[in-house]
Amino acid sequence: MNINLLIQLLIILEESPNPRAVVTELEQVIKDCGFEYYGLLRHLPQNPVQQNPEPRAAALAGRWPEQWPQIYTAKKYVLVDPMVRYLVHAQRPFRWRESLAAFGKDAQQRRMEQMMVDAFGHGLEDGYIFPVHGRNGILGSLSLAGKPVELSPVEIALFEAVARKSFWRLLELKDEAQALETVLPADTPLTRREMEILHYLAEGMTSMEISKMLKISNHTVDWYMNGLQNKLKAKNRQQAVALAFRHRLIS
Repeated sequence: MNINLLIQLLIILEESPNPRAVVTELEQVIKDCGFEYYGLLRHLPQNPVQQNPEPRAAALAGRWPEQWPQIYTAKKYVLVDPMVRYLVHAQRPFRWRESLAAFGKDAQQRRMEQMMVDAFGHGLEDGYIFPVHGRNGILGSLSLAGKPVELSPVEIALFEAVARKSFWRLLELKDEAQALETVLPADTPLTRREMEILHYLAEGMTSMEISKMLKISNHTVDWYMNGLQNKLKAKNRQQAVALAFRHRLIS
């Protein structure tokens, strides 16, 4: 039964005329497959200027237990969430229990277990996560949760396809897909120092201010900026920042 629902959903998503229709159809099938809660996320690039930055994501759609998002944020569970940490390296869908087992000897194991107990108490007893990958790594993910549900290998494969289709269809309808699909106008990836300078530049800092932050000369900052403009095929600093936002190098 679930197999037919998921196959039909893939067809319906392609024909959905707007984001609301995509979310409505997705939610209904997720519920029909036995999951009460879900979250479809777009993962955002981290700021290299920050030390140990928190994982960042924007919700495209979702439904969670009342108060759970606030509790999750207040207790900073994102810093220890085994699913979030496992997702960084995951190449295929996984079940929540797999991620917890993978960090069995981790220094944060007790905090992880505390988070899982807290989640269980809010109705999040079990779940699955389906990564959505791009050429540079993780782009998004679909999480399904609630009471334990045993998905067959075929159902897992179909949900993986649904995750990708939902993710890309929503971005297409919001005119945000092209920025992720467009290849950067440079073959060489940006260095960490270049990324740091880009972030400070986007905050409105001058070369002199950036040089003081990074403890390098302002001439060195200008040298990095010239290299950045060449890589991004930008005419000036303002255009370099605009292109960096467009290509999600900064946000």
